[in-house]
Amino acid sequence: MKFTCNQQVLAKALNTVSKAVSNRTTLPILKGILIQATADNKIIMTASDFEISIKKEIEANVEEEGSAVVVSRLFGDIIRKLPNEEISVSKDEDNSVIIKTNFSEFKLVSLPVDEFPNVGEKEEESENFVIDRNIFKEMVRKTAFAASIDESKGVLTGILTEIGEEDIKMVSLDGFRLALVKEEMKSAKEKKFIISAKVMNEISKIISEDDEDNDINVSLGEKKALFSVGKTEVILRIMEGEFIKYRDIIPAENTTKVIAGKEILLESIERASLLAKEGKNNLIKISIKNDLMTITSRSEEGNVKEEIIIEKTGNDIEIGFNSKFVIDVLKAIDDEKISLNFKTGVSPCVVKPAEGDSYEYLILPVRIPTM
Repeated sequence: MKFTCNQQVLAKALNTVSKAVSNRTTLPILKGILIQATADNKIIMTASDFEISIKKEIEANVEEEGSAVVVSRLFGDIIRKLPNEEISVSKDEDNSVIIKTNFSEFKLVSLPVDEFPNVGEKEEESENFVIDRNIFKEMVRKTAFAASIDESKGVLTGILTEIGEEDIKMVSLDGFRLALVKEEMKSAKEKKFIISAKVMNEISKIISEDDEDNDINVSLGEKKALFSVGKTEVILRIMEGEFIKYRDIIPAENTTKVIAGKEILLESIERASLLAKEGKNNLIKISIKNDLMTITSRSEEGNVKEEIIIEKTGNDIEIGFNSKFVIDVLKAIDDEKISLNFKTGVSPCVVKPAEGDSYEYLILPVRIPTM
């Protein structure tokens, strides 16, 4: 194997592929990146941790075909530290990988190519569809934070994607909050799948690194999915199990509806949370009376009161929340005005657009002690 390639092109491709390198594995081969030089002047780099596999293709001047597996962290660090010029990469008779520039030379021990996992291609019985890259990125941003980080929770660590004939929905929940977003998208066939929120975030980052405005081509099989963006392929495992019937969780009726400015509400809760963090559970209390929302928090360090003018229909209400859960939801919303819907002081709050139905966020309350 021998090829030359620009340092920046190589470094950028390594940044993408290294997202699939396992940091916690006891298998040395999974800490490596497979580099394949082909006769048609292509370099294909592959990394896998079995849950997610990433392939990236770049242009290079290939003098000799071949392949090698290099330790991702070391190889990547070297390439990133080299100057922006042509780099020569080759494998010698001892299976060592040689990296050369005009004034630098590194010799690295390579790992056995035959031990690298077979990433495989898409399943034969797969369904194909296209998702707009910007819609995908925004939907992941607005839902991933609400997925559970507790691996024992199974499918709740993932994002449910539902594709209907007229729209696409993404849903996540962790037992304290629920996120549901919806966008228009036409599809010939309805389908749904669950993918780890962590992996969906990585796909979103990879899309952001793609220089061209490419849409996402998805091939969906029984056990795995292939996401293709430009010259990058991401192969990942579809999570097994039934997702919770989320529609049964969202209250259908409310007794209090509040229209509030999203930004001023977020800023007020962030200020109140400064003292809430000093308490045991980030507790803030929200009192809604007439056209005024009062947000209070108290700890041993002091107390705070914030007031916001609102539009209210229905009953007055007092309710407590973990401030972090409310802040996470508000940061995911781009609208200037939002609708907050309550039933009782111990029932979930449902956050919706002031107009339309493009999202629904559910936040469970915290019982209010005497404050």
